[in-house]
Amino acid sequence: MGMKKLIFGVLFCSVFFAKGQFSNEVYHDGFLVNTDSDTIRGLIKYDLEANIVQLVRNNVVKTYSSHKVFYFEIFDKILDNYRQFYSIPYKVNYNYEIPIIFEVLYEGRISLLAREAIVQEAVSNSSAYWGGNFMQNKVSYSFYFLDKEGNIDFYNGKRNDLLKLLPKHTGELKSFIKDNRLEHDEIRDLIRIIAYYNTLET
Repeated sequence: MGMKKLIFGVLFCSVFFAKGQFSNEVYHDGFLVNTDSDTIRGLIKYDLEANIVQLVRNNVVKTYSSHKVFYFEIFDKILDNYRQFYSIPYKVNYNYEIPIIFEVLYEGRISLLAREAIVQEAVSNSSAYWGGNFMQNKVSYSFYFLDKEGNIDFYNGKRNDLLKLLPKHTGELKSFIKDNRLEHDEIRDLIRIIAYYNTLET
């Protein structure tokens, strides 16, 4: 796909962002490549749940569905980092697939993709005057593995599913995860796991 190999060096996980802003709520500098191979620069706002991208250029807002987007890249002003996204055909049921926007977290023989959604989570209130819980929005990520043949598998974040999707070199992979105290559902740790697994496959 011509994707650049990318390993994020930032703390990029399910957190509450400063000032209550999430990355998908604001416009970012970037560019978009549409399915006609046109490269368009401007301010970009994305919505992965709706699979759309809005681009502002010359004070005009244009909306692109995942059917019209090939690739886009932004400099995320919230996370202070570059991020890359592709629209890739994904099988939503047994015999039907549609283009879905995925973020590319790492590229290799096995690539790590992600999609994000805003969810509500109960947060404990430890105040001496106000007890109980309250609801707060946070970013939640779902992960996918992409192989060289273009097959995309959903990863549920569980250890058994990880070993099922990465079936070779099980002993080495288990030792690497244990020795480095890596979590199976944290972005930074998953990137390290996939990068290591790819070295075993070369």
